[in-house]
Amino acid sequence: MTYSSITKILLSKQNKHRSALIGRTKNENMISSFCHSMPKPNPVIVPILEQLGFAGVVKLRHLKVDQALVTTLVERWRPKTHTFHFSTGECTITLEDVALQLELKVDGLLIIGPTMFDWKDVCDTYIGIVPVKGETLIGSMMKLKWLRDNMLSLLDEPSEEQVHAHVMAYILALIRGVLMPDKIGNKVHLMYLALLTNLKRTRRYSWGSAYLAML
Repeated sequence: MTYSSITKILLSKQNKHRSALIGRTKNENMISSFCHSMPKPNPVIVPILEQLGFAGVVKLRHLKVDQALVTTLVERWRPKTHTFHFSTGECTITLEDVALQLELKVDGLLIIGPTMFDWKDVCDTYIGIVPVKGETLIGSMMKLKWLRDNMLSLLDEPSEEQVHAHVMAYILALIRGVLMPDKIGNKVHLMYLALLTNLKRTRRYSWGSAYLAML
């Protein structure tokens, strides 16, 4: 692919643009994406997830990411204005979009809080199982695989405490696997656990605002 001298003047950064690779290589060089599939929630916790406002997110537990579409959108994104620049005009994601698409609460308490804890003690207190430090518990992060293997199953006649621990674990996996994935990929930050210990308070948090801020 070649460009005229006029085109080079108009497209001053063309040599750095992803489209310049088309003429040089067959590699489409698409952006990598991270999204984990989630198991279907136990019927026991479905009403609780609905009350907490996570029912809309649960619907995305088998979300398939279109990498070509994501790559195109990233190229159209302008960080200075936080908008997508399309040929038809500018577009951005709003709190209204989050509320309508994910059914998340967009008003209420802010998602803030302390992050300095003894995370081993936190796990023991709130979920009743202590992951192995250095293997499944790395600093303030817990491996998603360990969380899936140990916390995402529920007994036939669970106690109230077991149901609560299961709800917290499921939402933790949902936050990192679907709602707020990042390049870390296989780990979830335990800072969210402190926001799930009191479920009556959990439903009052503005999870939609936190989600939009993470985009």
